Amino acid sequence: MMQPHFSPVAHLAAKALFALAPVRGVLDPQGPVAAGNAQILLNALAIMLMIVVPTLLATLVFAWWFRASNKRAIYRPDWAYSGRLELIVWGIPLLVILFLSGVMWIGSHDLDPARPLAGEAKPVEIQVVSLDWKWLFIYPDEGVASVNEIAMPTDRPAHFSLTSATVMNSFFVPQLGSMIATMNGMVTQLNLKADRPGDYFGLSAQFSGRGFSDMHFVLRALAPESFAQWMADARKSKAPLDEGAYLTLARAQTASQTQFYGSVDRTLFEKIAARRLSSEPGPSPPPQAME
Repeated sequence: MMQPHFSPVAHLAAKALFALAPVRGVLDPQGPVAAGNAQILLNALAIMLMIVVPTLLATLVFAWWFRASNKRAIYRPDWAYSGRLELIVWGIPLLVILFLSGVMWIGSHDLDPARPLAGEAKPVEIQVVSLDWKWLFIYPDEGVASVNEIAMPTDRPAHFSLTSATVMNSFFVPQLGSMIATMNGMVTQLNLKADRPGDYFGLSAQFSGRGFSDMHFVLRALAPESFAQWMADARKSKAPLDEGAYLTLARAQTASQTQFYGSVDRTLFEKIAARRLSSEPGPSPPPQAME
């Protein structure tokens, strides 16, 4: 993955923004993906300021030069065309668009959500299911699951497989980057990493009904030993996550409190993604899935 390289103007813009308020969002990156996202935003801002600032200055200069008291200003009521002005008016915006296009093109490839983080250890596998109005997280390798709380170690990236049991949603942890859609009957991929321990706010970034405002979660980035303890605590839960427990959870049309499942049906995520489990009300499975 491309390492972020901030331009001097972008650095100044970031310092100005950080001085205004304690930022805890996309401009406070805590991982390589979020740092790349912040790079794109700040570099795009710097490129756009190259046309905005001169335009504002030119407005002031023109107002001062063509003031009523300035007898040196030439009044040309019949003026119609200037090739030099046309070159400036069209050339500079075209250059800005080309620069922005280059930034977006490179960033969209280097920060592809499905692209594994290069040179990193084997990622932690996490399966994500968006429900009404809660988040279900399944750890298939560890055989545990949680609701509205997720953990990952700081020394390893995490690979997310995401789907939705109901309507389309968006999974987003602003300080770690890369908002991505969760869709019924489909699986999307996401790779993230946290650089340092901390509790990071996660949310649904797409309106999905009356409980949308409560559809958030906490992502705990933990040191390796703390992550192992979190897993051990999750396994202590006597509640199993099988088809019956999942349907009970899915049909509760409320935002759930944090809860854990000490064992998981390892085929559950595939059944949800293939729409073989009906969590009415919500999208009904296709006829062939019920055969």
